[in-house]
Amino acid sequence: MNSPLPTSHQALTVPKVMSALRMSRFKVYDLIRSKRLPSFTEGCLRRVPADAVATYMKNRLEEAA
Repeated sequence: MNSPLPTSHQALTVPKVMSALRMSRFKVYDLIRSKRLPSFTEGCLRRVPADAVATYMKNRLEEAA
């Protein structure tokens, strides 16, 4: 029997990532292109795992310390 994914496993849209990080669309796509922010596509839809956004922020905070 397969269990459902935990609720923390969410796929965010680019506008949601823009809002969460307070960054422009260009900057979010730049992070995706440079592989600093993992993402995936389903058809023509680009999605970013919420965990990837959290990891990105954690890494940036560690770099700034």
